Amino acid sequence: MPHPLMFDPTDPVLSRVREIALALPEAIEKVAHGQPTFRSSKVFAYYGGSVRAGEPRAGHRHGQSVLIVPDPSERTALEQDPRTFVPAYLGPSGWLGIDLSGSVDWTEIAELIDASFRQTATARLIRLLDDQGPAIDKTR
Repeated sequence: MPHPLMFDPTDPVLSRVREIALALPEAIEKVAHGQPTFRSSKVFAYYGGSVRAGEPRAGHRHGQSVLIVPDPSERTALEQDPRTFVPAYLGPSGWLGIDLSGSVDWTEIAELIDASFRQTATARLIRLLDDQGPAIDKTR
């Protein structure tokens, strides 16, 4: 039996995350465990997540969020951001969630998704990304 969908396919926030993620080299979208995932050689972003057990608000679902692997130099600053949470299951592997239900700076989100791609992609895909230049208008 397939896992039930845990997202609205017509969600405009998901549409924007999708546009950013799928502009990256060889990126595809695949639904896994009821949630959209974005991957190339490995998963670099998830849409939607819950707060990890042991964290404040454990189990709270953030339906409009993106889960990413942050650049290590950005991690401490991101952890101080009130929109950020440690996601269930992925948190111990270094992933962070960013809640997108309020006002969103799409340039920042595009940069975070780009950084996550760079943390997970092969050297060949990173070279392709560097060669392609800006793939989308991140300011929309």
